[in-house]
This record gives sequence, C-alpha cells and structure tokens, in this order.
Amino acid sequence: MDFVLDLLQGLGIAAGIGIRPFLPTILVGALAAANLGLDFNGTDFAFLEQAPFLAGILVLMALTTFAMRRANLDAGPLGWALLALAVVVGALQAAGSLADHDRPVVPGIVGGALAAALGFFAARSLFARVRRRLDREAQGVLPAYGEGAGLVAAGASVLFPPLAIVVLAVLAWLLAGGRRRAGEKYAGLRILR
Repeated sequence: MDFVLDLLQGLGIAAGIGIRPFLPTILVGALAAANLGLDFNGTDFAFLEQAPFLAGILVLMALTTFAMRRANLDAGPLGWALLALAVVVGALQAAGSLADHDRPVVPGIVGGALAAALGFFAARSLFARVRRRLDREAQGVLPAYGEGAGLVAAGASVLFPPLAIVVLAVLAWLLAGGRRRAGEKYAGLRILR
C-alpha cells in the first residue's frame, strides 16, 4: 500500500508539472527541502530540492514568459519545449517520490512521463478552447491560471497522495471532453454540406 501512495504522489506531482512546469516544480522542491510530504535528500534525486536546480527552473520560467509575450501563447516550438521539460521533470519528480522510501524508480519514471504528458495535453486542449473565447488581453492571463492549477495539483498530491487519483481523472476527463467536442463540431459541419 505504501508503494501505491508513493507512486500516486509522484503521478500527481508529474501531472501538475505537465499542466505547467515551473511553479509546481519550485513548490515541490521547497516542500522537499522542508521535508514536508517528501524528501529527496539521500537519494539520486537530491538535486531536485537544491537551490541551483530551482534557480534554473526560475530562469527558464522568466525566459518562457518573455518568449510567450513576444510570440503566440504556447505555439510551435515553445509548446513542444514545454512538453519536453514537463515530461523530463515530471518523470524525475515521480522517480524521486519513489526513491524517497527506497522503492524502485522505473515505475515513477514511466508513470511520471505519462502523467506529465496527460497534464500537458489536457491543459493545452482546455486553454485552446478557452483562448478562442477571450480577447487578446485576457488571453495573456491563461498561463497564470495554468501555473495555479499545476501548483494546486502538485501541492495537493504531495500533502495528500490519494488526491492524485482525482487530479488524473479530471485531466483525463478534460482531454476526452475536448476531443469529443472537436468531433462533434466536425460532425456538425459535415451535416451542413
């Protein structure tokens, strides 16, 4: 049972990082440094709670924010770079959650990468649908909402790992709902022909 809770914790963290990789990574690192819910010290993943790694994430966050203001939000190569970052950091965090209690890290690496990808694609689908309904100024606030949602998902998963089930279920539902709505839209267009 403890293995399942550690895995759920890692998957929830990775899903939150998938939604938006920056603030959730910093929060989890700060919680781990304070030994609240998890502790990476004494594992191969100790760097995840150390200042140089967290400062690097902060620099990446600043650079990404700058790039997003100059270009289309999450578009093109920037979006794919965010996915790659989320998958790598999510896999490391999930593996670190398992390593905290001397468990095998491979399920964390695989599950964390998948959970981060789920978080990324669900959030991207939701924000794309919402963005179409907003004016340009309101669209600029969407990344902040993403960071907040990722922060809540990761933080809740650290402090109460069973909540990761809810986080993953909501993300899967959002992703499926977005795909279903896209299919309905195109089905309606076929009827008009």
